[in-house]
Amino acid sequence: MSNPMIVTIDGPAGVGKSTMAKMLAAELELAYLDTGAMFRSVAWRLGSGVQHWELARLEEELSWIEFALEGSGADTRLRLNRNMVGEEIRSEEVGMWASNVATLTPVRTFLKKAQQDLGARFSLVAEGRDMGTVIFPDAPHKFFLDADVKVRAGRRYLQLKDMGKPANLKELEESIARRDKQDRNRAVAPLKAAEDAMLVDSSHLSKQEVFELMLKAVKG
Repeated sequence: MSNPMIVTIDGPAGVGKSTMAKMLAAELELAYLDTGAMFRSVAWRLGSGVQHWELARLEEELSWIEFALEGSGADTRLRLNRNMVGEEIRSEEVGMWASNVATLTPVRTFLKKAQQDLGARFSLVAEGRDMGTVIFPDAPHKFFLDADVKVRAGRRYLQLKDMGKPANLKELEESIARRDKQDRNRAVAPLKAAEDAMLVDSSHLSKQEVFELMLKAVKG
């Protein structure tokens, strides 16, 4: 495809980026790119403490990582070194590891190229932290989702309960607040809205209301 269509959705943890990206991808018949899953996959593969590694070791380990997409819409699947990425990357622990590796320039450089390579091959709905500001700055449709920390923690709590996993609401609030602070204040690609992004606060909106706002903006 010579001119892939790119839609970007940025925002903090637990704001509903994945849900909206999947819904839009399905409606628009585009591939879904979960860049947060790419960071989590790198963190999961490399393990904890990566931020303390020597540069040569980090670059060597990154050279063995390869990503691919399969399918489209909500059924798009991310592959890491030919293996399907699954729920193993979705724990709160891996989420904190991912926030740590996201501060490392070699990791961000590696994933920026990997994401842009995928965007050159597929029309995408890409969600993450810096899709509209760094990875796809020329995307024609950009969104920044946000919501109150307590609202996001409550959503994550219910999500974990539905998955049959243990969850503590207070700990989730604290974890999300810590990740927000780190993501918004890091020196490399801090979390922020692109100047031309549409801002959507989902604190008091239903999932369907958010979806309809975004779909209307894309279709014009």
